[in-house]
Parts: sequence; C-alpha cells; structure tokens
Amino acid sequence: MIDLLRQHIISRLGDDTEHLDQVLSSFKPIYTKRNQQLLQQGEICKHVYFIAKGCLQVYVYDKNFNETTRDLIIEDNWCSELVSFGSGAPAAENIKSVENSELFAIDRPHFQTLVGTVPQFDRVYKQILEASYANSVYRINSFVSLTALERIQWLMQYRPTLMRRLPSKLIASYLGINKDVFSRLKARL
Repeated sequence: MIDLLRQHIISRLGDDTEHLDQVLSSFKPIYTKRNQQLLQQGEICKHVYFIAKGCLQVYVYDKNFNETTRDLIIEDNWCSELVSFGSGAPAAENIKSVENSELFAIDRPHFQTLVGTVPQFDRVYKQILEASYANSVYRINSFVSLTALERIQWLMQYRPTLMRRLPSKLIASYLGINKDVFSRLKARL
C-alpha cells in the first residue's frame, strides 16, 4: 500500500524525488473499520491522513445534534482538521471512517520536521493545501447558488463514485439536503 503514497507524491514532484524514502518512512499505516472515529470535536488533531483505500467523512453537529458533512474524502487524497493540527487548538470538526479504510498517517512532530528539512515535502504540502482550498471554495460557492436538484446533478457529474459507494443519508448530509427530499429528487433523475 505504501506504493500508492509513493506514486501520489511522485506525481506531484516529478523527477525531484530526493528524500522520498525519508518522507515515506515518516508515515505509519492505519487500518480502520467502518464508522471508526479518528477525531472528535474538542480533541487536538494529531495526524494528517493519506487515504490509500476507503472514505473519510469530515463533519460537525448542528444545534439539533444532526451530522452536517463538510466533506467526503476518498482514495488518493488527504484528510485532516488542519486548523487544529497546525495550531494545537481543539478541533472544530469530527473525522470518521465511513468505509473500512487503509490510511497512512503522519503525526505533527514528523510533519514539522519534514516541512522544515525536505523542500520537496513542503512543496507537496503547499500543493495539497491549495487544491483543498480551491475545492472547498468552489463547492461552497456552487452549492450556495444551486437548488437541491442541481446539487445532486453536480455530485453525479463531478463525484459520481460517491453516489454508488455511500448511503443516501450521508450523501444528503454532504449536499445539505434533507434525506427524504434527496430520495425523492434522486428518483426523478
């Protein structure tokens, strides 16, 4: 499985792979079960995860203690609660594995060492941050202006694997739609 992480990093670095083995040795494999909690709101986020297989949900609870999903992250992507991870402040979000997953985790001390000593890792990290930010802004701006039906169509066009892999309740939470409304609208497509 480490080869997936290796290929991911190489795809971002090209031929500049000096220190790659040092970077890879800083990650530890983690195998999670479906619905296993990785981070709870209020805890300090201690890891950044690379998803080799599976899916993670990043979510918060609304005032009625319903889950509101900020993101669903699948293979070949990164996941963390970056504000907490970077600052050491309590996390504002929760992270759980919604499928049996195979992850590679790096803790804060190893992460900071790599950012400070391996320019290639720092460059990959900045690329990941920029892509994550751009994706979040695009999704938020798009969802603000889209109807519920248009959000479902967006998901079918841009992230179709989520529709096939995950339960409707989770997809509805990600799209910001009531699960019953989601089921009715999905049936119309």
